[in-house]
Amino acid sequence: MKIASFKAANVASYGIVTDAGVIDAGKRLKDFPTLKALLAKGSLEELKKLLGERADYALKDVELLPTVPDPDKILCIGVNYATHLAESGHPTPPHPMIFTRFANSQVGAGQPMIRPLESERFDYEGEMAVIIGKGGRRISRETALKHVAGYACYNDGSIRDWQRHTSQFAPGKNFVGTGAFGPWMVTTDEISDIGKQSIATRLNGVEVQAAPISDLVFDVPALIAYCSTFTELAPGDVIVTGTTGGVGAYRNPPLWMKEGDLVEVEISGIGVLRNPVKDEVAAATTRAA
Repeated sequence: MKIASFKAANVASYGIVTDAGVIDAGKRLKDFPTLKALLAKGSLEELKKLLGERADYALKDVELLPTVPDPDKILCIGVNYATHLAESGHPTPPHPMIFTRFANSQVGAGQPMIRPLESERFDYEGEMAVIIGKGGRRISRETALKHVAGYACYNDGSIRDWQRHTSQFAPGKNFVGTGAFGPWMVTTDEISDIGKQSIATRLNGVEVQAAPISDLVFDVPALIAYCSTFTELAPGDVIVTGTTGGVGAYRNPPLWMKEGDLVEVEISGIGVLRNPVKDEVAAATTRAA
């Protein structure tokens, strides 16, 4: 299944994306008003029962939200592809490098990623997000994939100068509206081996990143095992697995996203996360209008 969170007529919900449109699960499954609530109850099977129902909306008529709008935790993995390690000059780390994002730093597919007033160094990072379906602590590598509900595209938009103020990445990763998450989650029964998929990022139609998911330094089971050791993973939590080489910061000259750009992250078997880029002032003017 493809499962998206969205707004229709200014009401937030979630549902199944089909060729015919979006089946609104939020209004049908009253006990599970959000995707996170559904995952917390282990009720993906309840969602599957809706597959034969008529779509409530055309996809173009809904506003897509971040796939999980309200995760308890967003754990992001730094420099987790060999090509990105090489271009950044980092040695291969003995353990995953982890920083966190806040939920309000994310937007959904089709929504503007916002370049803040404080910087022009707005960089793209095409990544794959892992959505936790079954929580746990000290999850073994061998059982880790049983805890995954699905996968989605992610753009870990980075304000590079703020990221490099210190050795801690968080300031450059948490400006409001700088990251993108979507357009939907594809459940694991649709993807037998995530390592066989590939990821690519395009800026204004030009491919700037590309790699097989198998190039991850720490794969999905390793990340779940590590993260669940120091924190208890909960349904709806998100692990963003890292970006490959080709980011704008290490190009000569650097390639920064700017007002009017269109950035796309595509993962085979999942879909395309597509977002325009707007300056904060322009975005504020648009909202006021």
